[in-house]
Formats: sequence, C-alpha cells, structure tokens
Amino acid sequence: MSAAVPLVFDRGTLVIDAPLDRADQDALEAIGFAVDERAGGRLRAPASAYRKTLAHLMRAGHEVDDRARGYEELPLTPRRRRDPFPHQAEALEAWLKMGRRGVVVLPTGAGKSYVAELAIAQVRRSTLVVAPTLDLMNQWMALLGAAFGAERVGAVGGGTYEVRPLTVTTYDSAYIHMEHLGGRFGLIVFDECHHLPGATYALGAECAIAPFRLGLTATPERQDGGHDRLATLVGPTVYRREIRELTGDYLADYEVVRLRVELTEEERRAYETARGEYRAFVQQNGIRMSRPDGWAEFLKLTSRSAWGRSAWRAWREQRRIPLQCDAKLQVLEDLLVQHHDEQVIVFTADNDTVYRIARRYLVPAITHQTPARERQEILAALQAGTIRAVVTSRVLNEGVDIPTASVGVVMSGSSSVREHVQRLGRILRKGEGKEAVLYEVITAETGEELASDRRREHGAYR
Repeated sequence: MSAAVPLVFDRGTLVIDAPLDRADQDALEAIGFAVDERAGGRLRAPASAYRKTLAHLMRAGHEVDDRARGYEELPLTPRRRRDPFPHQAEALEAWLKMGRRGVVVLPTGAGKSYVAELAIAQVRRSTLVVAPTLDLMNQWMALLGAAFGAERVGAVGGGTYEVRPLTVTTYDSAYIHMEHLGGRFGLIVFDECHHLPGATYALGAECAIAPFRLGLTATPERQDGGHDRLATLVGPTVYRREIRELTGDYLADYEVVRLRVELTEEERRAYETARGEYRAFVQQNGIRMSRPDGWAEFLKLTSRSAWGRSAWRAWREQRRIPLQCDAKLQVLEDLLVQHHDEQVIVFTADNDTVYRIARRYLVPAITHQTPARERQEILAALQAGTIRAVVTSRVLNEGVDIPTASVGVVMSGSSSVREHVQRLGRILRKGEGKEAVLYEVITAETGEELASDRRREHGAYR
C-alpha cells in the first residue's frame, strides 16, 4: 500500500510533500498548484485550494496525511434561542445546500449577523469572522460572546492578538496575519464582503484553508467590477432579498423623498466654469471616468502639468459648489426643524461639509478623525435621545446600529448605490409603529442629479 500523501499548510499556501504521477499533477495544476523549484520541486497552491485538493486526492484513491488542518470541531450550543425570520431561515438553508459556501445578500437591518450565528452553530468548527472596522470587530465579539460564551471568543486587531475557537478580526489584520492563522479555522465569515475583492484583502481569503465560507453584504456590487471575484473567494450568491421585499414585516416602513434645489446665478456660473475646465481636460486626454481605472488615470495626468493641476482644482470646485450651496443648507435647516423630535442622521460625502454643517447648526460631527471614545459617546447620546441629530461622512455607512433613528438626510447625491442602501439601512430597524424617511437633497442640473437618476433606474430603493 502506498504511503499517505502529506498535505501541509505553509505560510498561507498548501504544499504536497510527495511525488505524484503525471495524471495527478495535471489535475492538481488545474486546481491551482504549480511546481515550486525553490522547494525541491514540490507542488504548491494557495491555501484556499484545500477543499478541492482533498476531494481530488480522495477520489483518486490516495490516503491523505492532512497536516494542513489546524481547526477543530466544537460542541457549540447557543446560549440563546429564537426562531429566525423566514428570510433568515431561507438564507441559511440556501447556504447549506450550496455546500456551506456562498454569499447572502440582505438589507442592512435584516439580521445578517443572526444568519452567521445560525451558520456557526450548524458547522460547529473553529470560526474566524472578518469585519471591515474595529467598531464592527467589537460588535461581533459581543454578539458571539452572548451567543456562545465569551470564553470562546478572541480577537486579532486593534492591538489585541488572542486566538480562540471563535475569533474576530479586521480585513487589514487578516491580510497581515493569515499566513499564520490560515490553517486554524474551518469556517470564515466575511462581514460586508464587498470589501473582500480588493487586491490586498483578497490575499487574506486565499491564504486560508477554510472549506466553509459565508459572505454577508447588503450590496455586493462594486464599481470596479471586483464583485465577480466573490464567487471564487467565498462562493456564489446563494440568497438575496431587497429592501422592498422586507419592508413592513421585518424592516420599518420607509419613504424616499428626493428634494431638488437650485443654484444661484453666481453659483451656477462658477459651477459651469469649473466643470467646463475639468471636462475639457478629461476629453482632450481621452480619459473615460466610467472605467474602473478612470479616476486613477485622471489623478496621474493632473500631476504632470500646470493645466492638469488647474483641472484638479476645477474638479474639486465643481464638486464643492453643489455640496455646499446655500439652498441645500437652507433645506437641511428646514428638515431639522420639521423633525426636531426625531433622531436624524445627516450624511455627506466629505469632511469639509460635515464640519460646516456642524458649526452652522451646532450638530455633533463624526468623521474618520473623531476619536473612538467620542464617537461612541455621540452615538450613545443619539440612541438615548439626549441629542437629536448627528452629521457624518462615510464612516457610518457600515456597522452602526441606531434603531431609534428614523430620519436620514443625504446631502450629496453622487454616492454609489451601495452607499445609499447602507444609509437607508441605518434608519430601517423595525420598531413599534415606526416609519422611516430618507431625504435625498440634490442640486438640480449637476452631476448629483445624474447620479440620483442612475440609482433610481437601477432600483436602489424600491
């Protein structure tokens, strides 16, 4: 009887440390293996090929000496039990049928994290949860601790390195540490998995052997087309429900109101002048801003000449004017008065507008520059009703749960479909008799209005 084939995890890769015949080598090369001459001609592949490699070797009749697997089976019994909503049960069933791999797409506020909790209880393997921010990492630690016991939960990130059977990390930390952690987990949950296809974050997924993978997101689509890689990194989309399908029963009833404002004559002249200069530069240099690399090409060329630097300033000005025009700020003032007894979240695209609104209306501001403790205090005060409004840039698009908020005001209309769905999700937590409203305040006859029209054509809301 031939010796067992050694399968080894080596710094984020799989190594087969034994000679194989030509047919086996050809099959393994199709999986992703290549001959590593620096390692004595051994076969090496990304660690993510683990599941397919085991399946091939076993089908081919080989006994496998599996030294790669470092994860364990866990006797997991959730400390709390509740009946899942139908969409949560359907999502779990679809994921299980797909071999415990795939992406679940549900609106923010629809209970994606509970789907993950159910999946962890089903798989009963050492699990790594990957989240985009430290705030979300802490939320996941609290959730897993409440579900399965804090003694089982560890974290890697934010100055902590404590690996336990259920561990939570960030995408940044996963990328850094996966060459050491990649063999220790049988299930990986990628929260907000639309981040994953980025060049560096994808390496974190490729460096893990985890045969079971669950991706969670409200909007998987990426402007650069990278969402196509999710099928390889996590699995196909196995279940998807949109906001309109869950509104009323599982999310608050909501309304999206688009408010158009006009530039003054002076603002219009300045806007058209700046936009004309920016567009002339783009057209003369053959830059297609709709392409995934369009923005990078624009930045590269603007740094090479005085005209380019002037075009860059023109781009900023034609963007600033619609964001901060007088009519838009007056509409915001009216909305704050109208909803003075409700929790309001005001969203903008840039910090400059955040601070201008904060100073003008004495509203607390949250940006990426806000210290973590101050941010937590502001959100707690909003939740408690001590303050009625907060203004923020993109830092609250993900991972913040403010179920009492019922009004959102988007002050810039050029964001992506994903950002608007996430913003809407911040105010869609189901509450007794709660109705939510999202105001989209856009400046007429500008790029904001064009972007808003595209979102509606693509069904971003209903």
